[in-house]
Amino acid sequence: MRVVIAGGTGFLGRSLADSFTAAGHAVAVLSRIVTGSGVVTHVPWKPDGSTGPWASHVDGADVVVNLAGESIAGARWSDAHKRRILESRVQATRSLVSAIRSAARPPRVFLSGSAVGYYGPRGDEPVDEAGAPGEDFLANVCRQWEAEAARAAGDRTRVVFVRTGLVLARDGGALPQMLPPFWFGAGGPVGSGRQYWPWIHRDDWVSLVRWAADADVVSGPLNVTAPAPVTNKAFAQALGRAMHRPSFMPAPAFALRLILGEMADALLLSGQRAMPAKATELGFAFRYNTIDDALRALF
Repeated sequence: MRVVIAGGTGFLGRSLADSFTAAGHAVAVLSRIVTGSGVVTHVPWKPDGSTGPWASHVDGADVVVNLAGESIAGARWSDAHKRRILESRVQATRSLVSAIRSAARPPRVFLSGSAVGYYGPRGDEPVDEAGAPGEDFLANVCRQWEAEAARAAGDRTRVVFVRTGLVLARDGGALPQMLPPFWFGAGGPVGSGRQYWPWIHRDDWVSLVRWAADADVVSGPLNVTAPAPVTNKAFAQALGRAMHRPSFMPAPAFALRLILGEMADALLLSGQRAMPAKATELGFAFRYNTIDDALRALF
């Protein structure tokens, strides 16, 4: 099988590419900066909404995965950075959709990145893939991102919106940034601790994305989260247990807002009780069903 991954040099893209290659599939990674060598083919591209020579790798591919986009937590949210977050996702997706639509042999499935931020802050209300979109900045980004990806759908190409939650791993993503206070005995919940954090172990994220690539019955939105989302307070307690460290020192909301600005509310102080209804109903088997299972495995 031939697989193309845009953004395949990032935290999730590398793991997904390694999983596909370990299974014997041919993987081409599209990246603005081409580095590395080995079994993965690295292809330069310019995701500006147009196509280029890289599009020849899309033509004839079986699976195309879109994980490209500016880091959401890479900098404080100035107007300029928010514009880069949105435009990098929409433009990269537009480039891939153009390549798919013009291909003589388009891929059978296009898995396009999105996030549970699509739903906006939802308190303790359980929300599945049928949930309505929110109205904040991240929800707006996800709506436009998915709308662009939807244009690739056709008789020969199935489209899946990969709505990812908090992906847990020791060597990347958000978890390593959470650890220092816990190592020093000062870890705990952020803000009220009542906000839900929909999480997933990285191994399950990779398995679920690969399952969606193979499962012809899966299309449209797919919540790529574990079946038991937890409040931030419960998350902090589980992390403390896994690390054998205390977890009772809260990070005040006002301090986080002072340091991070708007990003604090969007990424830390609010959340979604997102449920993977499609995956569960269609029989996907999670390896890590509870937050304690996942964190124990990591530590």
